[in-house]
Amino acid sequence: MPPLTESSLFDSVFGLPLHPLAVHAVVVLVPLAALGAVVMVVSRRLARRYGGLIVTACVAAFIVSIVAKEAGESLASRVGVTAQHAQLGNAVPILTLILALGLIGFWLVDRGIPANRSRPWWLHVAAVALIVIAVLATVWVVRAGHSGAESVWQGLTGK
Repeated sequence: MPPLTESSLFDSVFGLPLHPLAVHAVVVLVPLAALGAVVMVVSRRLARRYGGLIVTACVAAFIVSIVAKEAGESLASRVGVTAQHAQLGNAVPILTLILALGLIGFWLVDRGIPANRSRPWWLHVAAVALIVIAVLATVWVVRAGHSGAESVWQGLTGK
């Protein structure tokens, strides 16, 4: 067994590069968390019922986005990477962190408001900001994923 080094932690799992495996989780969890954020903003009943699950999915998306980024850096040192893909990939954990923190804050505040009371105006403003961040995070994941897929498949498909 090779010695465990800092770079090998994010290098591979069962002999396969970790980056493409982790990226698949990011591609599923970030849009799912974004959709959950929209559900929480639109429906207080669903926010109360599924808020904990949605927040958990978003925190998991953040954690996996860090793993994907670190694994991508490890893989890039061996196979190379485009500057565009690296820049897009570096932004994903930041956007998912902002989404996770915003979602946690929204959820905690919204849970404290009695069901028979309406949300305060500032929480509506926060809800709009949360949706904007959710859309941005999803768009960034799609852009990063597309640029990564292009760099892998472009030479193999002849396009």
